[in-house]
Amino acid sequence: MRIAVDFDGTIVEHKYPEIGEIKLFAFETLRELQKQGHQLILWTYRYGKELDDAVEFCRKHGVEFYAVNKSFPEEQFDENTASRKVDADLFIDDRNLGGFISWSQVWQMLNEGRPFEINSENPYSIKPQRSFLSRIFGK
Repeated sequence: MRIAVDFDGTIVEHKYPEIGEIKLFAFETLRELQKQGHQLILWTYRYGKELDDAVEFCRKHGVEFYAVNKSFPEEQFDENTASRKVDADLFIDDRNLGGFISWSQVWQMLNEGRPFEINSENPYSIKPQRSFLSRIFGK
């Protein structure tokens, strides 16, 4: 899946334009999702130096994003024709209805309720997207 992830309030505590404290299990979860083959997109309000700082902060914590504020690396943003919304299968953001849950709950939702394991030698694989959505919508 392509998973769009917000930065402020999601990966780190909200301290914009500064970088807040890391949320518990944020980078462990993101690294495990990448090991499972998911493409992570950083989807944030940040731009310019603040965006560069966030990308570098994540890189130092072992997360390289597939794309940043775009659907794919080569995408060229044209404000006259393009939408700011990225093309992703799933969005992880603190502005969800009800707010941000927690990274351990994100992990369990994406991995059929299995407990979160840090540095697992055999990371769990998720079922196809349809299975995840069918659990959410009961179909």
